[in-house]
Amino acid sequence: MRIAIFGKNFNDDFHEVIYKIFEKLNQNKVEIIIFEKFLKFIEKKLFFSPRINSVFKTTDELVDIDLVMSIGGDGTFLECVSFLKKKIFPIIGINSGRLGFLASVSKNQIDELFEDIAKGSYQIEERSILEVDVKTTDGKLNSFPYALNELTLQKKDTTSMLNIDVYINDKFLNKYWADGLIIATPTGSTAYSLSAGGPIVFPQTQNFVITPLAPHTLTVRPLIVDDSSVIKMIVNGRGNNFIVALDSRTFYVDFMTEITLKKADFKVRIAKTSQDDFFKTLRQKLMWGLDIRN
Repeated sequence: MRIAIFGKNFNDDFHEVIYKIFEKLNQNKVEIIIFEKFLKFIEKKLFFSPRINSVFKTTDELVDIDLVMSIGGDGTFLECVSFLKKKIFPIIGINSGRLGFLASVSKNQIDELFEDIAKGSYQIEERSILEVDVKTTDGKLNSFPYALNELTLQKKDTTSMLNIDVYINDKFLNKYWADGLIIATPTGSTAYSLSAGGPIVFPQTQNFVITPLAPHTLTVRPLIVDDSSVIKMIVNGRGNNFIVALDSRTFYVDFMTEITLKKADFKVRIAKTSQDDFFKTLRQKLMWGLDIRN
């Protein structure tokens, strides 16, 4: 088996887990290829050189990978997705931080994870992602115009709202007067959209969630639309430009630039342990049922 490891950094309380991960990989005779920057961090942080087979710096160096391990939080997982670009290797997220919906394997589930890897019994879920067509002032967005969680349109400062004209399949939906607008996938419904009052959506449903950020009109509510829809947005406001964010990547876009969004023609494959399920994750991460009155 050939496993690639992607990561950034971790806190001191995760040291023992790192040792354990490499011990388990070596015990299972896994061929390990690790992101070079992450390897250097481990060696500097732990004074530990894990037994590996090779390193990688670029996406093109990843060939015939059975599984990618993302070690970190949800932000690291999203960076891993953008790093892989259109390579559809299954990714499993090992959580070295706190709340994690994408990095769903906790420290106390490492043994369970490697039992599943040894048996080949981990599950693969396919998640739809967004594709965005927009011209940015620096041209950088087009290197990977996709998002697993969400596209966010947001003002740059704290003084004035944006006004955002939104069209669904060329039919006018609404002019949003707000601090911004989030277009989320079902995967992203538990991320920024949730904190802005959007609904939680089951990951395998086929839709987008449109969630306004601090709308000026209180009757404007989050809206769910079919993900076969093409969403067009034109943003205006004071100043010269505004912020477009694709997951954790941000760009500046000039006002009155047309932004088109649709479902991408490929999906991200997320690996899960055999015991994991979405409803269990909701209960654990959002602490449902822990009210002392229950």
